[in-house]
Amino acid sequence: MENFDIKDKIALITGASSGIGKATAFCFAKEKAKLMLVARNKNALQEMANSARSLGAKVEIFPADITVEDQVKQCIDTTLKIYSGIDIIVNSAGIIANGTIENTTLEDWDYMMNINLRSIFLLTQLALPALIERKGNIVNVSSVTGLRAFPGILAYCVSKAGLDQFTRCVALELAPKGVRVNAVNPGVTVTNLHRSGGMDEKKYQAFLEHSKTTHPLGRVGNPEEIAELILFLASPHAGWITGVTYSIDGGRGQTCAR
Repeated sequence: MENFDIKDKIALITGASSGIGKATAFCFAKEKAKLMLVARNKNALQEMANSARSLGAKVEIFPADITVEDQVKQCIDTTLKIYSGIDIIVNSAGIIANGTIENTTLEDWDYMMNINLRSIFLLTQLALPALIERKGNIVNVSSVTGLRAFPGILAYCVSKAGLDQFTRCVALELAPKGVRVNAVNPGVTVTNLHRSGGMDEKKYQAFLEHSKTTHPLGRVGNPEEIAELILFLASPHAGWITGVTYSIDGGRGQTCAR
């Protein structure tokens, strides 16, 4: 496949300053999409934008907390003012934290749901008129934990399972309007997600090493691999795919505890 036919398509990508969101922004930039990059860290966004522009892409940034309704509204309004439309949304922003049913506080539960699920509902709903007008599509970044249960990260698992069901429900509702909605479900991928969730470097390296044994293909993933799948699902080449929660996890989702 020589190209993905998204040149000049307008793509709004959240979580674009790091990890899978950043890798996705680079993938889209190489294809000469028009980008609106969204994250809380303005400096990291600006650095990312400069790098993407060096690839010949048109790039704008919008620093925002996507859990705040007014900021999401401003983000959508600004995107439409600059680009006059939205073709693709990639919901990549997310967090992880440890916690069980016994020790997860209500505050921690709500924080997880607000970022990993509520924010996506809000952004999707506000962007719908623009997406419907251009028969665009959405790719949500979920997790293997949305499809399988894992101990010790209760709120994260539930938030991703909710995102998967959200993806399926919205895909059915929007299919008659020509809008596709899909999700990718990565296994362990080398990003800052776990570090941001409180894991120190020593524990993180041990976690990555252990993860080689829990993924049948014998290694963890990298953000570029996930980004390439997102790019495919967002492109016309996936024009007959909607409502899919697509595993990209080195076989992790096929395993059982031993």
